[in-house]
Amino acid sequence: MPLVTTKEMFQKAYEGGYAIGAFNVNNMEIIQGITEAAKELNAPLILQVSSGARKYANHTYLTKLVEAAIIETDLPIALHLDHGDTFELCKSCIDGGFTSVMIDGSHHSYEENVALTTKVVEYAHARGVVVEAELGRLAGIEDDVNVSADDASYTDPEQVYDFVTRTGCDSLAIAIGTSHGAFKFKPGQKPQLRFDILEEIEKKLPGFPIVLHGASSVIPEYVEMINKFGGEMPDAIGIPEDMLRQAAKMAVCKINIDSDLRLAMTGTIRKYFAENPGHFDPRQYLSPARSAIKGMVEHKIKNVLGCDGKI
Repeated sequence: MPLVTTKEMFQKAYEGGYAIGAFNVNNMEIIQGITEAAKELNAPLILQVSSGARKYANHTYLTKLVEAAIIETDLPIALHLDHGDTFELCKSCIDGGFTSVMIDGSHHSYEENVALTTKVVEYAHARGVVVEAELGRLAGIEDDVNVSADDASYTDPEQVYDFVTRTGCDSLAIAIGTSHGAFKFKPGQKPQLRFDILEEIEKKLPGFPIVLHGASSVIPEYVEMINKFGGEMPDAIGIPEDMLRQAAKMAVCKINIDSDLRLAMTGTIRKYFAENPGHFDPRQYLSPARSAIKGMVEHKIKNVLGCDGKI
């Protein structure tokens, strides 16, 4: 099975009241853990690559690893650029075999965002590639994305119809209270998604797929593991999974998950070295890390996304 776009995935997800998991990948073990989980649960899948991941692992290595995963699993997988911030980066990924790209023009003015997104859409659509855009700004830090709380802003429902109509984008990432990274909220602050904004956007764009970034739940098991074995993350708080499941039953068709992958992998590796200080074979500590990622992704598919058995 070749790589697919998200178009059919999102249509089925919207009609079925579930979301597709978009998991960030950086190396072989992460890709294996994610795809093994999706294969066992018969779930559609989006593997996404940030600009930071491309710099770290190289575009060719990552695309070939994803191609290997398709051969091994025969899953419908979309390969997506996460947070492309320039036309040139999006073009490079489109030309390099990605089936979906995100152009994040949210740091520009509204009109500049429209112009940049339109340029990427025109290039992508001519080559059979779909485009995700962003309106509103999420706070937080993740790879090259760094937005302070003061600069963050909720998506304005009054702008979404004009934006989507003028740009022709295929899906829209919105800001309703999620945040990048593991430290999403101040100590004592209660996580809360603005479902009123999501409902208004759904009314303005009936049937249109919406995306949530910064949607890791910062699973306590792995935060505790990191803290126990040498970390300092006492204030790490994520998005409650019941809120994400509610969003998936509405217009949200794609939920991005990155920090939970990092926490599962790092916590498991730290635990392994604490219990096996003399070991130095990467296979010995990356194997349980891969298993931890697989288990975490299975949990997300069944309990948050609801996309198990949807192929």
